[in-house]
Amino acid sequence: MEDSVLTSQRPKTALLLINTGSPEAPEAGAVREYLAEFLSDSRVIELPKWKWWPILHGIILRVRPAKSAKRYQGVWTEEGSPLIVHTKKTARKLQQRLGDGVRVVWAMRYGKPAVEDCVRRLVEKEGIERILVMPLFAQYAAQTSAACLDEVFETALSMRNVPALRTVREYHLEPDYIEALALHIERFWEKAGRPMDAGGRLLMSFHGIPARSTALGDVYEAQCHETAAALAARLNLRGNEWAVSFQSRFGRDEWLQPYTLPFVEKLAREGLPRIDVVCPGFAADCLETIEEIGDELRSAYLRANPNGVFHYIPALNESDEAVEAYAAIARRELSGWI
Repeated sequence: MEDSVLTSQRPKTALLLINTGSPEAPEAGAVREYLAEFLSDSRVIELPKWKWWPILHGIILRVRPAKSAKRYQGVWTEEGSPLIVHTKKTARKLQQRLGDGVRVVWAMRYGKPAVEDCVRRLVEKEGIERILVMPLFAQYAAQTSAACLDEVFETALSMRNVPALRTVREYHLEPDYIEALALHIERFWEKAGRPMDAGGRLLMSFHGIPARSTALGDVYEAQCHETAAALAARLNLRGNEWAVSFQSRFGRDEWLQPYTLPFVEKLAREGLPRIDVVCPGFAADCLETIEEIGDELRSAYLRANPNGVFHYIPALNESDEAVEAYAAIARRELSGWI
């Protein structure tokens, strides 16, 4: 009788947070395994296999792992990969915020913990009947949001006991998300001062994707600009006090522009005295924010303008404002389930 009571009290609903992923270690072998999975996804690289696989297996996976491992070593912490550490802490705080009626878990689209393993454990081991899937990408893109949902749906296709599924497609204009970003930036400025007061500017750098994605119907570019405009309005910024750019270009194809690095170098050469960079599309700090923005972009700006001031404003990570925003979104989407 006691066991049945305990079983009935277990939550039947889960919130699954998904982020991109990370190698298990900052070593060439682990990076190679991670890149092989990541760059083999047709959502990420939209080229026919006959064209892409010789490049991937013949060149990239032979050369890039060792170079990338050195980059990961530069951002790795005692707790592990920053992306995984922050995602884990976010899930833990969100569990506390939502209470015992919902089981909050997290997974990585590439690497571990794998989405399939998490979904199967929830259903087959914990008796979960309903799952709200929330990719941690505010702006919807086929390369990120859809890739996460693909893995959930593919897992469901092979299950006998398929849970009820709901998804958070995007939250780029959610008032709670915009407010979380604004509060996060304002708290940074309380300590560092506002760049505009020194004649500077706030740059919102989003992860880039191939430019042709927009022509194919992807809404990502438009949603990035919508997020930026809403955030600028909330911060009471004038048109010349903020800008949008796109980072992390991969390959030779044209990606969304302006590219963050040359854009910032141009501003530095023109004598912009201060620039603060925030990455609204990154839920957690990772290689692309810590190294690419915090280190490489900072160095490029200061080389072109030695007397300038550069600030990288960290991602939302597991901040209270982030957790509050995610909780508000989750509660709405979980309506009727809890």
